[in-house]
Amino acid sequence: MTALAMAPQPGLAARRRFSGVLLGVTVLLGLAGLLIGSDGGSLAALWDPAMVQVLWDIRAPRTLGAWLTGALLGLSGAIAQGLFRNPLADPYLLGSSAGAGLGVVLVLAAGSLTGHTVQLLAADAVSKLGLVGAAFGGALLGVSLTLMLARGAQRTTGLLLAGVVVGVVLGALADLVTLAAPDALRGKQVFMLGTTGFLGWSSDLVLGLTLIATLPLAQRFSRALDALTLGEDSARSLGIALPRIRMLLVLLLALATGSAVAQAGLVAFIGLVAPHLVRRQVQGTHGFTLTASAAVGGTLLLASDVLARAVVAPQELPVGVLTAGLGGSYLLWLMRRRGLV
Repeated sequence: MTALAMAPQPGLAARRRFSGVLLGVTVLLGLAGLLIGSDGGSLAALWDPAMVQVLWDIRAPRTLGAWLTGALLGLSGAIAQGLFRNPLADPYLLGSSAGAGLGVVLVLAAGSLTGHTVQLLAADAVSKLGLVGAAFGGALLGVSLTLMLARGAQRTTGLLLAGVVVGVVLGALADLVTLAAPDALRGKQVFMLGTTGFLGWSSDLVLGLTLIATLPLAQRFSRALDALTLGEDSARSLGIALPRIRMLLVLLLALATGSAVAQAGLVAFIGLVAPHLVRRQVQGTHGFTLTASAAVGGTLLLASDVLARAVVAPQELPVGVLTAGLGGSYLLWLMRRRGLV
């Protein structure tokens, strides 16, 4: 074997370098997540016996949960952009966000009508099993309605249009519910802004199991996404059963997005920006892009979570506000650089 054949491929070297840098940044952010709280941050917290319970019960599960939530959103964004062959596709395209919002509003409205205070429900927004289940069920309902309206997953254009219609209708229903039960509005705002403040070990377990279930399955269909980049006709000529694979990918997209939304609310732009950052740094097949987008999404949300704690300490910003501002600014900069605006 010649020395040229034994040399590492440039693409492989770039992926290794990218993965190494990403791992280092994630570890540093994880340490920052353990150290930074409402009372500031200090390395002494790692050796202070009084802080052990705070680290274990609050900061550690929140830090891990933020990474897992971002990973699911990054994976969902990579699936959506590959499936629809649209770099502006995001995990909320198919009505999952509107459905989750409606589910949350219905539970909050029912709680206010039965005498529960909105403050209690809003404070436990993602730790209450009923509220989490309602958000997850609503997200799946939104996707199911989109599939019914589009008559399956045969046409990507039909899916996109159906998702827009379902999102508008379910959003209008949620607004009608808040008009009938105004006390539900505050809890709805907490959910819509996105928050990682209520993530605990039970949430991490759900998020981790979902990621373990969805990422390998998405990897299994990565070659189909590669074929779709050549066009639907070319993909069919390669023997790919597009309707069945589209349906399975849509279900994976719904499961990953629904789980993330149910635990942390509507965190904007992570699923849209993460695949862009990966493709900008490293060119590769969808097999690499799916995994890297999950890792980048986790790191982005973890960084946003740390900033949300530190910017106005001892108060916290909703993490969804930060991701929307930073993600929107990045996309605007990217569009200006390419002369699109």
